[in-house]
Amino acid sequence: MDLRKWHKFVGGEKERGVNLAILIGGEPTLHLDRVAAFYQIMPTYCATNGQIKVPRNRFPDMMVGISLWGDEEDEKVLRGKNTFAASSKNYEGDPYTYYLYTITPKQIGRIGQVIRKIDDAGLKVHLQLLTNDEQVDGYSWTEEKMRDVRLEMDEMLERYPQTVISCKYYHEIITTGKMMGRSFGWNECPSVTEALDNRNPRPKRLIRFTRWASDLKTQHRCCTSATRDCATCKDGAAHMSWVMVNKRDHLKSAKDLQNWIEVYEMFAKLYRFIPW
Repeated sequence: MDLRKWHKFVGGEKERGVNLAILIGGEPTLHLDRVAAFYQIMPTYCATNGQIKVPRNRFPDMMVGISLWGDEEDEKVLRGKNTFAASSKNYEGDPYTYYLYTITPKQIGRIGQVIRKIDDAGLKVHLQLLTNDEQVDGYSWTEEKMRDVRLEMDEMLERYPQTVISCKYYHEIITTGKMMGRSFGWNECPSVTEALDNRNPRPKRLIRFTRWASDLKTQHRCCTSATRDCATCKDGAAHMSWVMVNKRDHLKSAKDLQNWIEVYEMFAKLYRFIPW
């Protein structure tokens, strides 16, 4: 596609009021000219598997999130290779890079060894949970496993406070799927494409949010997939946003407000609105 079309598209999105581009799906680093079209116009976050190093002379302060699915054996089972070996070498010590570590039920009890390797590489890490869309045996969450992983995430935050970019309230929300007595799902999710949001009444939502396909024409339902069951979704960004757009509900007590501020601060760090 003509790169002029990409620049025109990004300029139009900025005029529409969009203030952050999150590039995910496929592998953005295979098309760095397209990434540059976003980066040159608005704050941009690039999700990658880390196998191709983003050239810092071209994107000096672009936030990069590297996907990670566990330790060496987990990565080989789930992705076919140990991607951490290459990604940690490519980005060691990079101040604008962190790992987005998707935890599966099989990794409970072994999360610490992964966090330690990330810490040794001089990088940060954010935690989220696998959504088992394909219903693969052994990868579904139970209440007991949710309790266990929440305790382990809390422990990692306490043990590595400078490495783990998170907060305990986020851990509570992502493992229980509940906030202020309400359950996460279609009627609550804030990350639904604006033009496709036919909910009535609409819940509090992200302003101007749209998930575009790479043809710059097709719009998808939400930030995950059109087929995902919203009631079982564990997407970290969607749950963070759920908290953030419901600020008024967190004004009932000092603790509620502190929880809201901690989630907002976490989000702001992950997308480079404030420093680590």
